[in-house]
This record gives sequence, structure tokens and C-alpha cells, in this order.
Amino acid sequence: MKATLAIVALLVLALSLTSEAIQVEENGLSFSLEAVKRLQELSENRAMTGQLNPRFRASPVSLCAEPMLPQELLPLCKQTGGSASLVRLAVVPIDVCEICAFAACTGC
Repeated sequence: MKATLAIVALLVLALSLTSEAIQVEENGLSFSLEAVKRLQELSENRAMTGQLNPRFRASPVSLCAEPMLPQELLPLCKQTGGSASLVRLAVVPIDVCEICAFAACTGC
């Protein structure tokens, strides 16, 4: 019984570590899948509340000013061309990335 419990615990731990290991690469930088998911949530929330121009899904300038933006994405706000990188990250297909079928996703 203890052995079965230990095996289940190890499997759960391995699964959680694997899901955190997925990285999304953009412009030579790597970001965790969780940070990209959070960026997409922020982008979608702003679009739904009408804070953005309807022609654009995400406004990089306003996203950089967002206090809930994951810290690991802040270096993009300071880079030349970082705005375009934020927009590209905001539209990464997360479901495809989770199974590592998207070229920008690694670490599966």
C-alpha cells in the first residue's frame, strides 16, 4: 500500500514538473508557458473590457504598464522590437504548445 502511494506521489510530482518545464521561445528569449498563459489572459481581458483598439488583440504598450504582467516578460518591454514579441506571445496557440506541436515551444 505504501509503495503504491509513493509511486502515485512520484507520478504526480513528475507531471507537475513536466508542465512547468515547457518554455516558449521568442526573439532569442525563453519564457515559461505559465507566463505566456498569463499574458494571454491579460490581453483577452483588456480586449473584452474595450480598453484596446478593436483592430488589435493586444496593445504592447498598455500590457507593459499592466501590474499583473509576469516579471519574466518585463525585459521584452525594454527591448527594441519587444512590442512585436509581446503581440506574438499573446497569440501563441497554448493548447498546441502544451503537446509541443508548435515550433516555439520546447521542453516537453
